[in-house]
Amino acid sequence: VLTGHGGCARSSTRAGRRSASMLMLLLAANVARFSLTRGVGALAQTAPRTRIASAVRASAMHSVPARVVHEPLFRRTRPLCVVSDSVAVLTGEALDEAISAQGLAVRALKDATAPKEEVDAAVGRLLELKAMLPAPGPVELPTNDKSPHLLRVRHTSAHIMAMAVQRLYPKTQVTIGPWIDNGFYYDFDSPEQFSTADLKKIEKEMAKIIRKKLPLRREEVTREEARARIEKLGEPYKLELLDAIKTEPITIYHVGDEWWDLCAGPHVANTGDIDTKALSLESVAGAYWRGDEKRAMLQRIYGTAWESKEQLVEYQRRTAEAKRRDHRVLGKKLNLFSIQQEAGGGLVFWHPKGAGIRRRIEDYWKDVHVEAGYELLYTPHVANLDLWKTSGHFDFYKDGMFDQMSVEDEQYQIKPMNCPFHVLVYKDQGLRSYRELPLRWAELGTVYRYERSGTLHGLMRVRGFTQDDAHIFCLPEQLSDEILGVLDLTEMVLSKFGFDKYVINLSTRPEKSVGSDEIWDKATRSLVEALERKGWAYEVDEGGGAFYGPKIDIKINDAIGRTWQCSTIQCDFNLPERFEMEYVDKEGQRQVPIMVHRAIFGSIERFFGILTENTAGDFPYWLAPVQLRLLPVVGEAEAFCAKVVADAKRLGLRAEVDKSGERLGKLIRNSEMQRIPVMAVVGKSEMESGKLSLRTRYGGSLGELSIEEALAVMAKANAQNVEPNDILGIEVDMTQRAESEE
Repeated sequence: VLTGHGGCARSSTRAGRRSASMLMLLLAANVARFSLTRGVGALAQTAPRTRIASAVRASAMHSVPARVVHEPLFRRTRPLCVVSDSVAVLTGEALDEAISAQGLAVRALKDATAPKEEVDAAVGRLLELKAMLPAPGPVELPTNDKSPHLLRVRHTSAHIMAMAVQRLYPKTQVTIGPWIDNGFYYDFDSPEQFSTADLKKIEKEMAKIIRKKLPLRREEVTREEARARIEKLGEPYKLELLDAIKTEPITIYHVGDEWWDLCAGPHVANTGDIDTKALSLESVAGAYWRGDEKRAMLQRIYGTAWESKEQLVEYQRRTAEAKRRDHRVLGKKLNLFSIQQEAGGGLVFWHPKGAGIRRRIEDYWKDVHVEAGYELLYTPHVANLDLWKTSGHFDFYKDGMFDQMSVEDEQYQIKPMNCPFHVLVYKDQGLRSYRELPLRWAELGTVYRYERSGTLHGLMRVRGFTQDDAHIFCLPEQLSDEILGVLDLTEMVLSKFGFDKYVINLSTRPEKSVGSDEIWDKATRSLVEALERKGWAYEVDEGGGAFYGPKIDIKINDAIGRTWQCSTIQCDFNLPERFEMEYVDKEGQRQVPIMVHRAIFGSIERFFGILTENTAGDFPYWLAPVQLRLLPVVGEAEAFCAKVVADAKRLGLRAEVDKSGERLGKLIRNSEMQRIPVMAVVGKSEMESGKLSLRTRYGGSLGELSIEEALAVMAKANAQNVEPNDILGIEVDMTQRAESEE
């Protein structure tokens, strides 16, 4: 074979020998695969590794001179590799083959107990080859609704996990095990207390099940047959689940002939369709049976499953990044807010720095709403229970409301919503004219909703929160323009905080709804028209609207690829009818106005949590709790710093002096960890010159400026919602953000 390559294997030249050694390296791994000749193929499959090792040693120890190597044996029409002065630089398929071959070479040398220097050289070459791999592009993570196969993978993974658990811990009873957004879970009742170490054991058992390629088989049985089988297993939780199933026949899914569970599917064809390298068990948590704290506490094992190893790695990278950005951790670290258990779960205490950020968010919100033609309202926190019965909230949302309180023999309800209050304001002035419409009323109204303690999560899910609520009362022909105005305002507000990528859903009439066909059609057309006028792409969720009207939901994308539901725009045909809202039209006839609910943030608390995680606590300059920190390095500098701070505050800047007396390195480090955007070291030279050397928390210098000029630059940045370096035209390496935090 080598003779056919121009005799390079017999060549006495150094270049020829090196070319031959490279070919031997490739042949060792690929000759059988390509089946070049019967004899060579047989040799490649039967020769001991020691013989292969001797064939590849020369390649492992030597480099190849600069030229292009063509390999006619593989019938290639493109270069096999490009060779540099020291090592061969391969691309594409040739690189993949070379990495595979070099891996074989390393293995062969180790098996042959070759000298350490030879093994090290071979390993070094392998690393050089891997370094030639192109940087991977961004890995897109599919979702359950976009990838039916992924959903099946996750559902089957849950069953495989439950089967593995019962193999390892036979006394364990299984309950429910659904797929979820990023994976799956199963709840278990077990005398064993599962630990992180147990998860590894379960994963290994799952791998055994997967490798057997056991078929997933669907079976339909009668309710009586299902009950008999469950009773034989002694699984009372499954009996309760069986009783909750109202349809027949009962469906069961089997994993091979060993394990089964009540299930409607879907699943993959066999366990071999699961990639063991794309699956991982993540954690163990407590969970009440059926979500009822009065019932048994179970153990929930969470897992994640993907279609490929690359997706799992990307998911784990994002998960680690999300953990670093966790608003609960940053809230404590940066002293922004707390949830005091002595006061009760889900109730937020805003600390001075967090309260300052919140105030600036709210001030901006109020200003842009007034500019957009809204009027601001303030309404009570409680109301007579009859109001919530009229609105329908007591009937539909009673489980999410706190218990009533008795006041002078009447029942009062702490408010879970703001909308009925705005309706009462509308009706207070008597019968309105069409000339008064549209009315746009907005309120930052604090509401209270009952959430189970197990569902509470930092600022994302609380029991008391402030909605950025607004309601528009308009004529049917005004609806499209009003919706477009809301879309424009939403874009302006969200982009102010750095959110400019959205996922838009239009939800249409569900099966059960109120209102006529005519008003539903007209409202839906108005929403579609507004979206098309805005030029936003959207997806239609057929039948996903609220019972009282169609809606638009806007999800924002954050810095690490997650989507968050924030803004919503909802038409409401229910409340105007329940409260008998009316206006007089041009013909003097009484009509019912269109009511639009809309929120941009959703709630201040939740948006604050999202913003904190999106920025990793490094808030935009105009929002930062402290915009400038002075770091005195001599005692006499403190008075000088105090004057600079006073001047800064007169310009509307938030400045402070670090009086800790720490060494300079610690002063800078503390400022960086506290996400202070700009800092300045102050010593004798600064006092004498009256200048400040400004430094960003990313390590970039903004230069030496006079105090007046430095404060003017920062004041301008604050007013324009940019960073001070933007005003100065200086580029700062923002990628240092993560490194400085570590």
